[in-house]
Amino acid sequence: MKLKVLLPFRIFAEKTGVTRIVAETHTGSFGILPRRLDCVAALAPGILIYENDIEGEVYLAVDEGVLIKTGLDVLVSVRNAIAGTDLSTLRDSVEREFLNLDEREQSMRSALAKMESGFISRLAGFHHD
Repeated sequence: MKLKVLLPFRIFAEKTGVTRIVAETHTGSFGILPRRLDCVAALAPGILIYENDIEGEVYLAVDEGVLIKTGLDVLVSVRNAIAGTDLSTLRDSVEREFLNLDEREQSMRSALAKMESGFISRLAGFHHD
């Protein structure tokens, strides 16, 4: 199979000769082999595993996203991803990276909430005039 992992602004990974993929959804994990029927799945944050002859088993920590399998092509589109071959090292990287991301997301959401409330109050004032 051919696996392509997309992030919002770049291609994270493009692998050929993939023999199996294991992905996580909100209802549990599932596996994909080359002859599996085509499918679409909403991915939950977790570990995506793929295996090929060159690298062996590779782990990707992924954020929410979607997986699409059509024929031998598997497309994974996620907000963030980190690769690793050792789960303990990957776990440490994920904790560092995603904790920083959470802090940035919280400050961004706070700024958006302030903008939205300002817009709504101006719109309400406009409506009363």
